[in-house]
Amino acid sequence: MKISFLDAKTMGDLPNMKKFDDFGEFFNYPSTSIDEVPSRIADADVVITNKIMISREAMEQAPKLRLICVAATGMNNVDHEAAKEHNIAVKNVVDYSTHSVAQHTFSLILSLLNNPGHHDQYVRSGAYSRDDIFTYLGKPYWQLNDKRFGIIGLGNIGRKVAQIAEAFGCEIVYYSSSGQDRHDRYQRLELDELLRTSQVVSVHAPLDDKTKDLITYQKIQLMQKDAILVNTSRGGIINEADLAKATDDALIRGAAVDVFTREPLPADHPYMQVKDVDRILLSPHIAWASQESRALLVDRIYENIRSFWQDQ
Repeated sequence: MKISFLDAKTMGDLPNMKKFDDFGEFFNYPSTSIDEVPSRIADADVVITNKIMISREAMEQAPKLRLICVAATGMNNVDHEAAKEHNIAVKNVVDYSTHSVAQHTFSLILSLLNNPGHHDQYVRSGAYSRDDIFTYLGKPYWQLNDKRFGIIGLGNIGRKVAQIAEAFGCEIVYYSSSGQDRHDRYQRLELDELLRTSQVVSVHAPLDDKTKDLITYQKIQLMQKDAILVNTSRGGIINEADLAKATDDALIRGAAVDVFTREPLPADHPYMQVKDVDRILLSPHIAWASQESRALLVDRIYENIRSFWQDQ
């Protein structure tokens, strides 16, 4: 069996990547351009891709290809109709990064609220040494306890975030784009009410026709002035130009974003033009990428290949 991993750099240096050698020839390409895809999968039995597009044209030039493994949950980088026509199975991996994303979500929330970088700089600058009182109140913050925590999308990650928020003493409410009840204990609200009444709004929904541009400038206007908005899900759910403007207009206390409609983030992106950098916190799509999460993803891709081939 020949396996080609087209963008293995997205996984980092993981010891368990060597497991793929068990199947035969394993070609570990750090990255692959669209033009290089056909030649790199031409004689492959299995292709692994995280974000590289596998098009109909590429499949037509890969007569041996029987399995496409997506190193992620979303599978919009594969032409599924073409795969079905060519008898190529497509398998993804779910629920491998729940703990990682939930942890990073709270890293962003607490950074927005508590400003640890600002306080570290205050001490290191010598300003604290020169102060005449023992504490510093220049960056006041509020605690999560007794606050309403609104979650958009109550899937595996949303539920884990809810559990952690409960441990902080938050009241949990959620919005479901499907309109279905997702939990017996948590109250489901319509989007406008959730935005109006929550001090924290955290996005954990898939990107689809119902959620694209779900949160616009007009929706952010509904939020409380001291509220924070966090997105560790998909970039297109929040209109990026609108969030940048809303941040500059101080409609909310702040926002934290880990995902973008275009990645890597362009240097001229609206988020990079926000005037008050303390109001927006950016991270480079790393919420999913703890060492444990990436290792588990590799293990499950391996199992997808093994189970598929056993059934042949």
